Amino acid sequence: MTNSQSKSRGTIAYMMDPTVGKYHYGPCHPMKPYRVELTHALVVEYKMYKKMKIYYPSEASAHDMIRFHAEEYVDFLSRVTPNSQEYQRGYNQYNLGDDCPVFSGLFDFCKSYTGASLLCATMLNHKASGFCYINDIVIAILELLKYHVRVLYIDIDIHHGDGVQEAFYLTDRVMTVSFHKYGNNFFPGTGSMYEIGAETGRYYSINVPLREGITDDDYYDLVFKPVISTVMSYYRPTCIVLQCGADSLGGDRLGCFNLSIKGHGKCVAYVMEQNLPTLVVGGGGYTVKNVARCWTYETSLIINETLSNDIPYHDYIEFFGPDCQLHPDLINPKLENGNSRTYLELIVQFVNEKLRLLKHAPSVQMQDVPCDLIDNEDKNDEDEDDTRQKASSVDPVNEFYDDDKDIDRD
Repeated sequence: MTNSQSKSRGTIAYMMDPTVGKYHYGPCHPMKPYRVELTHALVVEYKMYKKMKIYYPSEASAHDMIRFHAEEYVDFLSRVTPNSQEYQRGYNQYNLGDDCPVFSGLFDFCKSYTGASLLCATMLNHKASGFCYINDIVIAILELLKYHVRVLYIDIDIHHGDGVQEAFYLTDRVMTVSFHKYGNNFFPGTGSMYEIGAETGRYYSINVPLREGITDDDYYDLVFKPVISTVMSYYRPTCIVLQCGADSLGGDRLGCFNLSIKGHGKCVAYVMEQNLPTLVVGGGGYTVKNVARCWTYETSLIINETLSNDIPYHDYIEFFGPDCQLHPDLINPKLENGNSRTYLELIVQFVNEKLRLLKHAPSVQMQDVPCDLIDNEDKNDEDEDDTRQKASSVDPVNEFYDDDKDIDRD
């Protein structure tokens, strides 16, 4: 799921690939791509598509991917299959294994999700309204940098946003801010608050290392809002990329935080209040039904829509039983909050001290802008009907057109 927002929030672009649910990491792997399909089903049943432009994005090409990744690695992904001779090489040379297994359709999957993020970045440029193989977020940010002098990346996944941080560790054009669990050998083991960037990028990497059990009020009121408000004042970004990993919710299979869906959503709402072009992407999240609930609710915040807590009946309703509520109680009262107020205040104080070392927001002399990697404008003008995704769970007749009528199912 990928959303993008124009400055006025008048046009919201929403990306959905109808094939995403067919990919499978393996029976024991916690990553379930069909969580996006469940999210989309809820978006449709809550009729939020009527307030967004729904697009079926083009696949990214190998050329798009090698803007950041080595050509040899991308070529390997394009050829490897579970039964190929290249299989063992991937495990030895490219660190593929239990977390990143080789599965059927792997490269098609990479092209799909990278294409969605890249298309959203291209549309924002034109003022349109973990378990990772290709770093689609980095590629999208590189596209945004063609038009935006300063991009702010915010990561609320429970795991440290190490890949994006590393990509932009030496530049002031991108500030990365990651809120994550740190310590006790928690994956990926990076994200100390002392990782602050280097060379031109010194002080432009911000890390908020948290302990297990953090609650809504502590997360939002004591760290997220204070940090982001200060970042906005000092850095003055012209564009935001927000990664909404749902594994920071209470009860996640791999997580250890105690956030509710509404608490997680408060962070999204605050970012939207900044009224900047914003790219919103998914991330981690391994209790599938709660991931779908969370991203559906946060889509409603982006479009200023109020949703009923009772999930509408639809083809996937059994996933949300027995309560069938959008906001179930996810809080684990037995999970102790390891984050004292003093500890959180010290982290925020450290971040503020580093930000004060920035004399001013960096300015960039823009050069001639390269052509877009995805020629989206002409394609959508000439054949918009083909780029709008039709959902299989509702009557497909005209449901994604601006002048459609509210046709209820029988």
